[in-house]
Amino acid sequence: MTVIKKAAVPDLSIGVDVEQPLPYKDNEIITDSKEQFNQQAINNLTVNMTTAGENDLRTISMTELYDTAYPPRVPIVEGLIFNGTYLFVGAPKVGKSFFMAQLGYHVSMGIPLWGFSVTKGTVLYLALEDDYARLQRRLSKMFGMEGSSNLHFATQSKALNKGLEEQLHKFVKEHEDARLIIIDTLQKVREASGDKLSYGNDYEIVTKLKRFSDQYGICLLVVHHTRKMESSDSFDMISGTNGLLGAADGAFIMQKEKRTENKAVLEVAGRDQQDQRLFLNFNREQCVWELTKSETELWKEPVDSVLESLATVVTNEAPEWSGSASELLQLLPEIDMQPNAFTRKLNVSLERLLIDYNIKYESVREHSGRKIKLSLIQTKA
Repeated sequence: MTVIKKAAVPDLSIGVDVEQPLPYKDNEIITDSKEQFNQQAINNLTVNMTTAGENDLRTISMTELYDTAYPPRVPIVEGLIFNGTYLFVGAPKVGKSFFMAQLGYHVSMGIPLWGFSVTKGTVLYLALEDDYARLQRRLSKMFGMEGSSNLHFATQSKALNKGLEEQLHKFVKEHEDARLIIIDTLQKVREASGDKLSYGNDYEIVTKLKRFSDQYGICLLVVHHTRKMESSDSFDMISGTNGLLGAADGAFIMQKEKRTENKAVLEVAGRDQQDQRLFLNFNREQCVWELTKSETELWKEPVDSVLESLATVVTNEAPEWSGSASELLQLLPEIDMQPNAFTRKLNVSLERLLIDYNIKYESVREHSGRKIKLSLIQTKA
């Protein structure tokens, strides 16, 4: 199998305390101090809301939207999974837990998965249907004796609304580089209730988890089961109501034609990534999933001439630049834009600058006026 390697994901020290739904208008966009970043977000939100009463509808104009810089989505696995809350669904014993361990190990070690670059960080795996002895046997068979100090396990946790959120908050506070939390399975953390499943209940459960992942800018991957009833749409086979998928940022469906075979299909759908259909093979000797082929090639955004020009400003020899939008445009005469429009373009493109060009963009207010700062981020192998 030929796999095209993607560019390495830059080391993104954005800070886990960033509350992503908040706007960051005309302030430092990316900073190494998560406390400073979070406080700026709170201050800006307070300013923007001064004219709105507590019960008023809070709105933002299209112009204000363009003048606002939002935190970038961080790819956990490039092109496959980003920050947010995702469902990973499959029939019992289809191989979900093996893939969870494989994904967690790769993220904790920063090792590419199937040729796709990975953002390294701490991983918490709530293996609530396993015990530590089984985990030890499984992991040693999958990865040998090379352990990962960034991959943490728990086989017991509290349920949602009964302390789980507090447990997760504490873990993320203690591990500032946390990137991924796996809950295996949803049923284990769901409160026992005699009530029948409803769309509202399912939606509320995932919404709580999504609120947590959005607050800290991490990925929360929730393992769940499929229903027995077949459907032409794989995503209709998620056990429960459509409220689970409706509230989630995306979902993965793993299916086999026969339980005993090694081949599986992984279907991917989400808000932040393209729909995909991946064909996998389970290597029984190593107990890992291998990618054999993808049904469709991922669409790639066309080259942006403005960003291409901007990328020439910072180099390995001169990795930082600071100045006004007007001064930056003077260095780039091929760009025919007004400073205000140019700044908005950078606000909108900050994620692509970071991911595709390894350039961190900041807009900061100084005594002399608004300044743009560009920094070339070194990638880690």
